[in-house]
This record gives sequence, structure tokens and C-alpha cells, in this order.
Amino acid sequence: MGCDLVRVLPVALLSAAAVALGADPTFLQRSIGATPPRADDLTRGAKGASYRPLFGAGDPQARSLKSIARYGELTVDPGGASAVVRYPAEEQIYFILSGAGEVTCDGAHVPVKANDFLYLPPGSGHTVANGSTEPLRLLVMGFRIPKGAAVAPAKHLMIANTADVPLQVLPGHGPTAKFKLLMGTTESTRDKLAAASQMVSLFLMDFAPGGTNIPHHHETEEEIYFVLKGSGDMVAGGGMDGNEGRHATKQGDAWFLRLNTTVGFYSGAQPGREHDQVLAVRSSFPFPRGRRP
Repeated sequence: MGCDLVRVLPVALLSAAAVALGADPTFLQRSIGATPPRADDLTRGAKGASYRPLFGAGDPQARSLKSIARYGELTVDPGGASAVVRYPAEEQIYFILSGAGEVTCDGAHVPVKANDFLYLPPGSGHTVANGSTEPLRLLVMGFRIPKGAAVAPAKHLMIANTADVPLQVLPGHGPTAKFKLLMGTTESTRDKLAAASQMVSLFLMDFAPGGTNIPHHHETEEEIYFVLKGSGDMVAGGGMDGNEGRHATKQGDAWFLRLNTTVGFYSGAQPGREHDQVLAVRSSFPFPRGRRP
């Protein structure tokens, strides 16, 4: 695709260069395997809990994210539990990567297992416990509630599993990528859970061998792609020659895309092999009042 210069320079170097120039990077890339655990609200005083901050709180470039407060992997060991946390100006989503356990939210106790996703409203006190014999791993996603925004309290803890959401083809994204629409805002009529305020869309993409999420951009939203299964090429911004910037990516990689950044994915799966899967989330950019496009 004529992006040789971008392929030669490491992603981290490109991001560092953008920061050195005093500008927010167009995109950031992290990998769970290369991100060390760090102290966090979720682990303070907790037993058997560790947190790897991929983006937002705990990450050196946290200020580059405007609508997203945090995004990382929480691991709770057998017999362990995370700290009770409460964020008055932040709504959160948990996505269970592997294992089983229990989430407690304002006194409500719900069992969780792999591929469950749930909404935790702002101001709620919540914790995760693991009574099983295997580690429990989950993605923690937090989204800032702007000052003055009113968020109606949830009537109950909202939870579902990806197995209960049908795959579908969406207009404009090509026939080789199918989508599971997991969660949207409270006004959503198409997502499994209509739950959120600032988080606009949580969805899973399933790629046939050679499948593509056609490169596109969002003018009013930030976005994160997380490679759940497989490998391929991530499109993140433009290359040095003006074409789309393609970067090799694999399971466990996460990509943050600033608004108006070109984003897409090219599957690396071979015929007869397991499909590649990407979990993506978008959230509304906090434009100053009167300046929203």
C-alpha cells in the first residue's frame, strides 16, 4: 500500500514524536503483554488483583484522551477481589475476557463469565471477586461525564453475553466483516443493551478470512480497537505518502484513535482457520459548548 516508512518506524516512536512536537498523537498503540501492572484505584488495599493500564488513567499519555478516562486489563486471582471503586463523573463498562467470578454493584451481585459485558453507572460502587480456581481477566473501560450532564440512574444492573447477540452486516462496512452490536446509549434501538450516556457504541467485529473493516473515520467520537482473536493489519491514520497507515497487529493489542483519524482492519486469517475478532468502543468527544460539528 506504499506505507514503507510507516512500517519501518515503530508505532511507539511515531507517537513519541507527536508528543515531542507538542501535539496530541493521532493514535496510540498498546499491548497487554508489553504493559506492566501498575498501582490503581482498583488494586489499592485489594487482595489478588492487578491492573494493566493501556490508555487513560495510569498511562503516561493519559492526557491525549479527552472522552475516555481509562481503559485497561484487570486480573483477579482465585480467591481474590478488586477494591471497591466509585466514580461520580464516570460511567464504566466491564468486558470479561476469560474466567468467571462475581461483580457487585451497589449491593447487587451478578455472576460473570467469559464474553459477558455490563454497564456500571456513574456514582455506583462496584467490585469484582473471583471464587473460582482460574484467574479472572476483564477489560475496564471508563468514560467521562461532562460537567452539567444529567445521567439518569440505571434501574438495574445491565448485563448480557456476546453469545446472545446476532452477527449482522452493516451498511458501508463491506460484507466480509460482521458485527455484534453489544451496547449503545439509552436512546439506542439496535444494541443489545441501551445503557450508556457518553459511550456511544460497544461492538464486536468478526472477520471472514481476508475480511476488511473498510477504512473510515468519525468526526465526533474517539475510538479504541482491541484485538480479541487472531492478527492482521490495523489502519491507524495516514501513511507518510498520504495513503492509509497500515500496521501489523495481533491478539492483545489495543489501538486508540483520535477523532477524525482514519481507522480500519484487514484480517490476517487464512481459509479454514478461526476468524479474527476485534472489540471496539466509541465515545462522544467533549466539544466546547457551541463548537460541536
